[in-house]
Amino acid sequence: MTEAEVLKKVQDIVVEQLDVDVDDVTLTADIKDDLDADSLDVFEIMNELEDDLDIKLEADENIKTIQDVVTYVKKELDNK
Repeated sequence: MTEAEVLKKVQDIVVEQLDVDVDDVTLTADIKDDLDADSLDVFEIMNELEDDLDIKLEADENIKTIQDVVTYVKKELDNK
């Protein structure tokens, strides 16, 4: 899966979970500050990614932006 494909999957899930516009879900968007997500929202997004992509993601406090999510998910997919 390419980084662009991972981004598309992340965008789809974030739009669904947070009810935001897809144009707001950019690589530089801060999940909490720009997209108004709380910790539970982030947890649900990560769970959805796990289920959809059949990977295991650990809670990571360093995930702040959409780019962080994409990079982390891509790394886990590559290690699968």
